[in-house]
Amino acid sequence: MEIIRFAEIRPEPWRNGGGVTRELASSPQAASSQDDAWDWRVSIAEVSKAGDFSAFPGMERVITVIDGELLLLTVDGGEHPLEKYRPFRFSGDAASGGALPTGDIRDLNVIAKKGAYKGHTAIIELSKKRAHPVFEGQLAILLEGKASVVPGAAAEDAEDGADLTPAPPAEPVDLARYDAVVGSDLRSPEILGRGFLAVVSIDQVPHTH
Repeated sequence: MEIIRFAEIRPEPWRNGGGVTRELASSPQAASSQDDAWDWRVSIAEVSKAGDFSAFPGMERVITVIDGELLLLTVDGGEHPLEKYRPFRFSGDAASGGALPTGDIRDLNVIAKKGAYKGHTAIIELSKKRAHPVFEGQLAILLEGKASVVPGAAAEDAEDGADLTPAPPAEPVDLARYDAVVGSDLRSPEILGRGFLAVVSIDQVPHTH
């Protein structure tokens, strides 16, 4: 079970000085978030002043405000008021920028290469009674509240025969704000708690001949 601890990620300042980005995951992994050598990337940005956003030619973006009230996003001249927890998709080729009418914000960015990958962001309310599984190709990020994660049961555990002693249940691991759980189909991590979770899915686009 893999957990990406937000507190351990080094912040990378933006090229234009308007904020900083912390990269949660990318593929292939670039040496720096400024390298742009990846096919997809998931990151959290702190935006502290209005201004232009970097262009990402050939990419598609999904941006979600996760802290703060409002980002006034401009895409190719059109204004889009983005409220907290409302994912918004737009082209990385577009000229884009943001104004901060209610002050600093934090946003979750999912960027994927068009025609190769498709990124999706869903905001989910956690439950203390019903665990939320995280599958292969997904990243689950705790946005607010208190939550813990345990590895799920492996499918083969039930098929190996009755004479085997079942493994003891794993101890829950606490998550801090913005920690990310990497999904798996082998023993899908299960998250329990109170609060809100962002579930990012990166799907490979099938090639058509």
